[in-house]
Amino acid sequence: MRILVPAIVIALLFSNAFSQNTIKATLDRFNDGSVPYITAAELKSQDPVVLLDTREEEEFAISRIPGATWVGYDTFTMDEIISDIPDKSIPIVVYCSVGVRSENIGKRLQKAGYTQVKNLYGGIFQWKNEDNIVVDAEGNPTEKVHAFNQHWGKLLTKGDKIYTTKSDPVAPKNE
Repeated sequence: MRILVPAIVIALLFSNAFSQNTIKATLDRFNDGSVPYITAAELKSQDPVVLLDTREEEEFAISRIPGATWVGYDTFTMDEIISDIPDKSIPIVVYCSVGVRSENIGKRLQKAGYTQVKNLYGGIFQWKNEDNIVVDAEGNPTEKVHAFNQHWGKLLTKGDKIYTTKSDPVAPKNE
C-alpha cells in the first residue's frame, strides 16, 4: 500500500502535466504570456482592430472570425505585414485555433516594433465555444470550425468540427 499511493499520485501528476483537457491548461503549457491576451468579450467591445488569422489557409477556408485577415503561420511574412500595416501603433489582435501559434506570430510582430499586439485567449475555439459567430469564405455564418486535428479538436466544444488534409481541404473527417 505504501508503494501504491505514491505511484498513483505520481501517475496523476504526470498525466495532468502532459494533458490538454482545457484551453487554460494548454495555454499555460505552451505559451509564456509575452503577448497579452484579450478575451472574446473584450474584443467584441473594442473599437475596430486589425484582426489577423494565423492559422493555415485550409483552416481559414473553413471559417474565420468576421473581419479577420489571413496571414498564415508557416507562410507568414513580416514584409507583407509591414507593407499592409505601416502604422506600428495600431491595435492588432492575432488568433489561431487556441492561441499557441498566434502567440508566436504576436512575438514576431512585437519584435518588429508593433506596440499594441494582443492574442485572442483560446483562439477561434474559445470564440466559438462562447457562441460567437464564425463565417465561411463568402461571409455567411457557419457552424463549421477547422479543428486542426482530433487531439486539439477536443478543446472545441461547440460547432461542427472539420478535419482536412492538404490534398482535400474541405472534406470532413470522422472523429
